[in-house]
Amino acid sequence: MVNAVSVSAPVDQPFSGVDEAPSLNEIQLSLPVEEPSPAPPPIPPATLALAAQDVRMVLREQSEQSQLLTTKLNILFVANGALLTSLSISRLLVSGSVFSLAEIFGFLVSFSLLMGAFLPRQVAVTPNLEDRKFLETYLALPEQDYQLQMLVNLSETYNANKQRLEDTSQSLKYAAYTIWGTTAIMLVHILVIYVATGASSGIF
Repeated sequence: MVNAVSVSAPVDQPFSGVDEAPSLNEIQLSLPVEEPSPAPPPIPPATLALAAQDVRMVLREQSEQSQLLTTKLNILFVANGALLTSLSISRLLVSGSVFSLAEIFGFLVSFSLLMGAFLPRQVAVTPNLEDRKFLETYLALPEQDYQLQMLVNLSETYNANKQRLEDTSQSLKYAAYTIWGTTAIMLVHILVIYVATGASSGIF
């Protein structure tokens, strides 16, 4: 006796024309998984010590450059004062000529540039001892993190002071050019007066 097996035909479902939206689990599984970034390799203590030594050496050289600019500033102040003395004694400033106006203008410009270089500017220092949280923040760091943070602070200090020194150097350079130009005008002025005096007296 053979048992009959009835097979039911699949029931056709109506076609809606819209794909079924994927479930929330399928969406979550399709997102890319971010891998954690690899930790930076540890820096040897000897390398940190050498880096700190080099940075401090550069800061010392920057301090020596600041002292050199101060010396140049003093020299230019003396030269500008000597130029004014020469113009006053020779009475070239009160001659009323075009040269006198140029000499007055040159002296004022050079003096203004020197005063701009002389005026104090904010100097960056590290660590900032005025910050009361300095001890709380830095002493809580491990040794390597403390050294790295100090290197970052020293680098920022160098960049801040570098801009200040560049501004001072530019002011001194322009002041030196102005003093030199004013001196040249003064010499030409003296030569013109000498020639005019000689021509009026019949020497030339």
